[in-house]
Amino acid sequence: MFNFIFIAILSSALTLSSPDGTLSASINPSNDALTYNLTSGATVLTEPSQISMTLSTGEKWPSGRLISANRKSVDTTFDTPLYKKSSVRDCYNELRLKYKDCSVVFRLYDDAFAWRFEASGRRPYKVESEQACFRLPEDWNIYATYTHKYAKHGLDGQYCDDFENVYEYFPISQWNKSHFATCPLMIEASEGIKMVITESDLVSYPGMFLYNEDGGKGICGKFAAVPSEFKIAGHNGLQEMVTGRHDYIASCDGAARTFPWRIICISHSDIEMADNDAVIRLASAPDKGADFSWVKPGRVAWDWLNSWGLRGLDFKPGINTETYKYYIDFASRHGIEYVILDEGWSIKGKNDLFEVVPEINLEEIISHGIAKGVDIILWAGHYPFAKDMENVCRHYSRMGVKGFKIDFMNRDDQLIEDFMSEAAATCAKYHMILDFHGTHKPVGLQRKYPNIVNCEGIFGMEQMRNKNLPEYDMVETDVLVPYIRYVAGFADYTPGLMRNASRENFRPVKTEPMSQGTRCHQLAQYIIFDAPLNMLADSPSNYEQEKECLDFIARIPTVWDETRILSGRVGEYIVTARRSGGTWYVGAMTDWTERDLEVDLSSLFDAPVKADMFIDGYSADKIACDYRHISMDGDGKCTVHLAPGGGFAAIITKK
Repeated sequence: MFNFIFIAILSSALTLSSPDGTLSASINPSNDALTYNLTSGATVLTEPSQISMTLSTGEKWPSGRLISANRKSVDTTFDTPLYKKSSVRDCYNELRLKYKDCSVVFRLYDDAFAWRFEASGRRPYKVESEQACFRLPEDWNIYATYTHKYAKHGLDGQYCDDFENVYEYFPISQWNKSHFATCPLMIEASEGIKMVITESDLVSYPGMFLYNEDGGKGICGKFAAVPSEFKIAGHNGLQEMVTGRHDYIASCDGAARTFPWRIICISHSDIEMADNDAVIRLASAPDKGADFSWVKPGRVAWDWLNSWGLRGLDFKPGINTETYKYYIDFASRHGIEYVILDEGWSIKGKNDLFEVVPEINLEEIISHGIAKGVDIILWAGHYPFAKDMENVCRHYSRMGVKGFKIDFMNRDDQLIEDFMSEAAATCAKYHMILDFHGTHKPVGLQRKYPNIVNCEGIFGMEQMRNKNLPEYDMVETDVLVPYIRYVAGFADYTPGLMRNASRENFRPVKTEPMSQGTRCHQLAQYIIFDAPLNMLADSPSNYEQEKECLDFIARIPTVWDETRILSGRVGEYIVTARRSGGTWYVGAMTDWTERDLEVDLSSLFDAPVKADMFIDGYSADKIACDYRHISMDGDGKCTVHLAPGGGFAAIITKK
């Protein structure tokens, strides 16, 4: 009788509430399918949605009798020294469903719902597919970035992408069936609630794409199969281009393991979403005893976007020793920690990172940097780095190089995830930092390996060399990404252009790129956008002519003790405040709508404040580089006018 009652209880729906009681999840572990549905008060956020994993043997997880359902509550805090805040509170309620061969773990936070599969040790196996569904009760509008890079190859071809796409806004039923979407994706639910779908703790498993297959109200995860064949091609022959795939998405060695967290981040106001910590909370911590105190965040003088555009010199600027020594001198004068040598320092077509072009003397450049207190980072294509990773890291760390910017992965399958973990571990071994460029959004790996100091996966400033309005609206993108893309973590957006253009005047220029929007819009990005390793994307020559702005950028930290979103609305504007030590930094950006913002800084200090402020000039609506640099004393309450595509940036201290 006891066993019968026990099984009956475990076969009925189980509920899980958030710590504050606002959110509730109903988990139904029936024998036919495991489903969840999510509510916020009386508002239904998801209808019953199935989750499962299928092995290549045909076995399905979960299956069989539910053995146990265990609960726990956690409320703790962990340090995050290279993040938008110095520590993160981890407070949740958990339900663990144990089956014979796997467990399914659900967690509910006040601002997120997540689940994952966990496997106990067994013989090696292959995962054929995963079902991760998000069924909505209504035809809500969504913000999604479609895959695009290899769309001509059909859906299967889109498992390769550069993850640099603009957001589109549409009802979920109007999904373009010829495209996947990439995470994160935002859903506009009822009652002002927003949901962002993403993932965390992605290790040795493919990343999640999203797709609406039937034109209904649901989205399901799609996962790249493991590549079986490659050809070396793509950009300058630096990429492993997939030419064949196996019929499974992951190969597992049989050891006990966890699978990625599927996450629905939830906010009841837009500003809550712009400060969501779900991805970092759910990521794996560093190994016990691991020491990453040597990791140095900072700013980077960057060459590629500005096309090595120096002027007034007594030598020809370009990919040569003299140019990089000039960049180092510039960085040293202004307290910039790094200079990067982007594409071109190694011989094109060789796929050998030991083959340096004759115009470059790396030893001389590195020695000059050491003398000037500036460290060197090297750009590397994925394939030449991957094929000789250990030797490359050993050689260049001994030479004095401090890190790599690795580019053109352009995939999200199990083999790429294995590469990213191996690259992080190998670089950590040699005390080298990593900027993953040409790849997907962050998935929490930076918590285990804090030497990962940036990750692209965004439609960033580099696109301004060749993308035009209205199809590529960077200003609109700028006030979307804090609420969507940056929920996943930092991004190598590469801000800081000193040539600025109104909507009417913008045009793409490869050798002299300009930004869409105002100068103050650019300055604000150094505060609003997360980037422990942050680029100065323009030419030293342009910065030297705009020394007021350069000095301001050089004062802005790249990691923070505290973050607060003061006000904002998705796709319209945002006001962000960040604290480093006893100083607050405040940035605001608007879309192409000019607006007056009431900015209340009094909550940051309990005393009168002094503000060093950059605000849009009176002519910024026509001449986007126009700005005013002013000081303000008082209680911290002020009205700021933002021009179309405008911005505001300030450093706030106690008076």
